[in-house]
Amino acid sequence: MKENVIKYRRKRAKEAVQEAQIMLENNKLIAAVNRIYYAIFYEVLALLLTKELSSSKHSGVRSLFNKEFIKTGIISEQHGEFYNRIFGFRQRADYEDFVEFDYEKVKSWFESAKVFIDSVEKVINETNRIS
Repeated sequence: MKENVIKYRRKRAKEAVQEAQIMLENNKLIAAVNRIYYAIFYEVLALLLTKELSSSKHSGVRSLFNKEFIKTGIISEQHGEFYNRIFGFRQRADYEDFVEFDYEKVKSWFESAKVFIDSVEKVINETNRIS
């Protein structure tokens, strides 16, 4: 069961990456930021499940990720900082008025998200031996 949920969440992460790319290509930057964040979020949810951890809140997911994977050195601090930053950008994009993002910055976040997801995916594969 756990492995099926992990696979499902990883699939959702990949779909969110594809959606982010479409939004970016169409200059829908606020939507792209949302999808970039959710791509990372879904991949982190899958990672947490490898340790049978979960949280119903985004802040709880970030906290568990930092405690179990960043502070232990399993995932780089750079990735932890990026996750925290993109969370803040997604909050602004979804909940604040008159928010605008620079295309080049969003594009760089998109590229960073792909690297983040690849890194997390390697840890999941090593931990769980699933594809």
